Amino acid sequence: MFSPKLSARAALLATLCFSAAAHAAPIVTHAFGTLALSSDGSHLASVEHDSIAGDDKEPTLHLLIRAGQGHGAPVSVSLPNGTVSSPTWRPDGAALAFVLHDPKQHQRFVYSVDAAGRHLTKLLAFDGTLQNLRYGPDGKLAVLAIAGARREPGALQAGTAQTGEIGAHEDEQRIATIENGHLVWQSPADLYVYEYDWRPGATPGFVGTAAHGNGDDHWWIAHLYAFSGGQAHDLYAPPPQQQIGVPRVAPDGQSVAFIGGLMSDFGFFGGDAYQMSLTDPQAKPVNLTPGIKATVTNLSYGCADGLTASGIAGAQTAFWSLGNGAPRALWTGDDLLTANSYREPALLCAKGQTVAIRQNFTKAPELWSGPIGQWSALTHANAALKPQVHAQNVTWTNDGFSVQGWLLTPVSSDGATKRPMITEIHGGPSSSNEQAYVAASGEVTRLVNAGYDVFEPNPRGSYGQGEAFTAANRRDFGHGDLRDVLTGIDAAEKLAPIDDAHLGVTGYSYGGYMTMWTVTQTDRFKAAVAGGGISNWQSYYGENGIDSWLIPFFGASVYDDPDIYAKSSPITFIKHTHTPTFVYVGANDEECPPPQSEEFYHALRTLGVPTSLVIYAGEGHGMHKQADWHDAMNRTIAWFDTYLKPKKG
Repeated sequence: MFSPKLSARAALLATLCFSAAAHAAPIVTHAFGTLALSSDGSHLASVEHDSIAGDDKEPTLHLLIRAGQGHGAPVSVSLPNGTVSSPTWRPDGAALAFVLHDPKQHQRFVYSVDAAGRHLTKLLAFDGTLQNLRYGPDGKLAVLAIAGARREPGALQAGTAQTGEIGAHEDEQRIATIENGHLVWQSPADLYVYEYDWRPGATPGFVGTAAHGNGDDHWWIAHLYAFSGGQAHDLYAPPPQQQIGVPRVAPDGQSVAFIGGLMSDFGFFGGDAYQMSLTDPQAKPVNLTPGIKATVTNLSYGCADGLTASGIAGAQTAFWSLGNGAPRALWTGDDLLTANSYREPALLCAKGQTVAIRQNFTKAPELWSGPIGQWSALTHANAALKPQVHAQNVTWTNDGFSVQGWLLTPVSSDGATKRPMITEIHGGPSSSNEQAYVAASGEVTRLVNAGYDVFEPNPRGSYGQGEAFTAANRRDFGHGDLRDVLTGIDAAEKLAPIDDAHLGVTGYSYGGYMTMWTVTQTDRFKAAVAGGGISNWQSYYGENGIDSWLIPFFGASVYDDPDIYAKSSPITFIKHTHTPTFVYVGANDEECPPPQSEEFYHALRTLGVPTSLVIYAGEGHGMHKQADWHDAMNRTIAWFDTYLKPKKG
């Protein structure tokens, strides 16, 4: 039923790595996904896969179980066909539950195994979506479920064809417990629940974030609720410029902590840490991190005394104790530590022990464990991998702000030869470029190997400098953040021999918008590639499936203040564009719909500016299929080569 050891697989991987060195075979990077730590810290589960440079095949995910302190060999759980997700340990650490989805079947399943990876047991078969499995303190298992879901939950997923009466039916995600092979609903049918945590103690139930109506669209107006017996009690309605996420109920059930801030995407949480009583009906949230020059991205209990916060402080990862008074720094360092495949700092905690995926630009990810700041490596799966790039932290000031970014260059360089440079602007805008490993198969490595330096700025609107910095591009999209990017390029050119006459710019999502915006504002860039971008905020308002996100950033709807939307729209200044621009987007993108890319492409073609547009069938917001991602990258590099590489002769 299961493989008792991973040693055979490790030996095979070592053989593959040796073969790669001898025969120039593709480089294999071992990737760690979602982690789950038992409440006593004795067992660790992880979803992992191998990423092979240049391979178009979708990776096979494996579920592994290790001792929490790394003793002994890991166990690979033998599973039916499908994709595994959401592992969670029973409170006694004796069993692990997880979701399994075979794309060829309509149903999803919940299975459990014992701590040795044996005795596979089916707990649930369900027609719909399942995510965020979580055991409660009494050993009961809860999950977020959508019955008869028409599509995968989340605005990043590919949308369905809009036919029939629009808005007549909305998928609603609800909290349910799994009892005797069936779901028992614990939240009302008219609320879409985004996140939840068990509430122990005298008033058992759940606390979570939820909103009425369209789940993709209404997260930006979600409230904090208490759930019990299928009913919901509204605890907190945040102000219009604040989104909330990561609810964490204290072990005694008396209070709840959460992150509140200006956020542009569900799942990419960032802001200040708040705490609110659950026993006082008049209680209001208390900001635990006011004025901190950093961004809190996760919260947890069990790491140290009381509540612990994880986050981004400038160019570094940081952890703070929020137990008493002002935040107390527990650790700050250059490495990125996460608990899943997202790039937001986080730790798994149990009785003072922590586990995380640790990496930086030049060191491949491994699992580390131990008390905060005293970690030791649990794995050495990527020990043979070498740095693919050289990374430099770049800091500069502009408009009174302290700004930060990264310059990524070849590992070896003569230090004198000027190279063309690509500026890559991140999405969000409430996000940041973090120190994730630059793998051989990644975009940055491919650009560097193609002869380009890569600059990754974190302009105003990004995480890492506090809430005032994150909100600094509100009602000013494109203007101040572009000034930050341009002065950042000046700073980068003081650190490396960059060929300013051959600069390119690229980005996806908000980065795609910024690329479109940039080429309408300056001719400094000689080539551009815009993925999933926005060309016209006015038309975008009525085309996308998540217009609620625009109100916190623009301050009003397009119908109430059209001028503020036109002020930041590339199409308003389109006749200033001379930069050759390649554009691509997913055909089923609901966040940045294809008409936005089509409008920009149509304008450039009409104006005689070199352009190209590719729309990828079946893709949502992002290239989720390996073949599509590789195709987009090949086209990107070919575009830059055409317009940035000096012509010989």
